[in-house]
Amino acid sequence: MATLYTHKDANIRRTWFLISFFLIFIIGLGWVFSYQFNSPAILVAAVIFSSLMSFTSYWYSDKIVLAISKAREIKKEDQPELYRLIENLSITAGLPLPKIYLIDEAAPNAFATGRNAEHAVVAVTRGLLDKLNRPELEGVIAHELSHIGNQDILLQTVVVILVGLVALLSDWFLRWSFFGRGRRSDRSEGGQIAAVMAVAGIVLAILSPLIATLIQLAISRKREFLADADGALLTRYPEGLASALEKISRDQTPLRAANKATAHLYIANPFRGKNISKLFMTHPPIAERVRNLREMRV
Repeated sequence: MATLYTHKDANIRRTWFLISFFLIFIIGLGWVFSYQFNSPAILVAAVIFSSLMSFTSYWYSDKIVLAISKAREIKKEDQPELYRLIENLSITAGLPLPKIYLIDEAAPNAFATGRNAEHAVVAVTRGLLDKLNRPELEGVIAHELSHIGNQDILLQTVVVILVGLVALLSDWFLRWSFFGRGRRSDRSEGGQIAAVMAVAGIVLAILSPLIATLIQLAISRKREFLADADGALLTRYPEGLASALEKISRDQTPLRAANKATAHLYIANPFRGKNISKLFMTHPPIAERVRNLREMRV
């Protein structure tokens, strides 16, 4: 059975692998685009831009996500009961007390972010505090602290920024391609190669955001199962989290602060829909998560 820190080291390695992968991938896109537009400056710009974005995603991704989510930091005097609950669970988990943020939304939900346990944040919506009882709230917070302990928070927030970057570059390339700017002439040396590269560049630009998004979603689903299990072990009461997930899934209040880039960070997908392929889901099905929790023996 998984423990709180079972996958911490693996997640750190996976994070640096993803950063390196996206760095190489973006440089590769830059090379294709520079060849297509006959401009070496594009490759130089891609190298500089991808390096800066990798650095930014590591150091500032949490601040970006919190800004997108319109979350504000709260202190002990603002929410003393929530503060004590998180403090007690953090001590039990052997983690530093994370900063606590509140999203002023009626939909019940929560997420954790930050580059490591020492710079972690737990963000909850006002709806979560209003609609869950204490055992359910403990289950949700324990789930988020498990993300922190397993280093999921860095992995997931870095992916948010890098996937967005791939989509941005692909959109830029397609716009310039269809407007016909900067293309190599078919009369130039190696015209056939240029034509092949042009087609390859367009195909790559179309498929790159999809591939990056599928990687993001697969990572998200896997980490949710682990955090459910670790959260249940932390509280020693799987039913609390199971009941919370059921309540959150039944609530139809829209979460306006969420968007497609940040949806996978939340404990439950804020854009719940029907008849969607599991391949494109940000989270495992709630029914499957609840069943797994109720089958646990702690």
